[in-house]
Amino acid sequence: MTDQGPSSVEALASRVERFVRDVVVPYERDPRCGAHGPSEELVLELRAKARTAGLMTPHILVDGSHLNQRETAIVLRKSGLSPLGPVALNTAAPDEGNMYLIGKVGTDEQKARFLAPLIAGEARSAFFMTEPADEGGAGSDPSMMKTRARLDGNHWVISGRKAFITGAVGARVGIVMANSGTDERLAATMFLVDLPDPAIKVERVLDTIDSAMPGGHAIIAIDELRVPADQILGEVHEGFRYAQVRLSPARLSHCMRWHGAATRAHEIATAYAVKRQAFGKLLIDHEGVGFMLADNAIDLKQAELMTDWCAGLLDEGSLGTAESSMAKVAVSDALFRVADRCVQVMGGTGVSGDTIVEQVFREIRAFRIYDGPTEVHKWSLAKKIKRDALKGNDGR
Repeated sequence: MTDQGPSSVEALASRVERFVRDVVVPYERDPRCGAHGPSEELVLELRAKARTAGLMTPHILVDGSHLNQRETAIVLRKSGLSPLGPVALNTAAPDEGNMYLIGKVGTDEQKARFLAPLIAGEARSAFFMTEPADEGGAGSDPSMMKTRARLDGNHWVISGRKAFITGAVGARVGIVMANSGTDERLAATMFLVDLPDPAIKVERVLDTIDSAMPGGHAIIAIDELRVPADQILGEVHEGFRYAQVRLSPARLSHCMRWHGAATRAHEIATAYAVKRQAFGKLLIDHEGVGFMLADNAIDLKQAELMTDWCAGLLDEGSLGTAESSMAKVAVSDALFRVADRCVQVMGGTGVSGDTIVEQVFREIRAFRIYDGPTEVHKWSLAKKIKRDALKGNDGR
């Protein structure tokens, strides 16, 4: 938490940037950064440094209030200048989105028990929604949810399997989403759970293209998990509605953090292009290279503006479902183009681990799928366009 108020957001962002560049970046080559994310030991070490610097969870103020979305964007972009930055500063997914949701929906008792240790950076969390595709479970279509929750006295009993659960290994707080309805009527409920729990078993941690998130992404089996009724997050059967409350800000937070990473990759590629010579002149003086860097500058600015536009709508009270889909598609595609060009400009060095550019490329490629693939968002937008058109607005 930070004692900086909204009037000093730029100063706060500058402090975050300095911390990431000076303290976090040197850890990028630490052997404790593995294929399934930084180790728990490294997470704790980085967070201790952020806490000492007064920058733990910088987007949440000491009184528990949040910076608004436009202000959060300024800070989170700086936290993303290193893949380890969001981990160190406690602005990473899924914790950032989970903190937002519990803060919006949770009771005072739930906030004290589950939210407070997350904000303090003393615990990590996991969001259990996605299910294995080979079992026909929920993914981009949550209505396919197979995990069931049944009422047994004053407890709910949950069983099912979940997939791609980010950060489950090492998490202490879980939000489990399950079908609490009937065979005839699907309804989802969210449950807050303490982790680890013997009824929640990690079957395996997947090998994925990205490697920035602690705990990686796991396949989970839930077998007769008993949850007291007072640990329902919000109201029973309202899980899908709460998911929408979480999703729009979470999509934007991804855009903010990865904008920082793409900016850093662009800086590295530019530094390479103004030092490396080929065919008698600097790389940047070759039109093919110079134009790629120019396109990067354009894409980065457009991504920033798109994020800020959607953030402004959320700050005005809009749910921002369609707008966050638009931003997520536009920004993830733009940032991927930036990362791809950086690799290309740097040639062999770009595909090596000698700089962070190669990892940024992998991470942002995954971003185009996480929180909804580009094609699902476009399909959703197309449905909205059709609905609006059928209401009678034919353009005249």
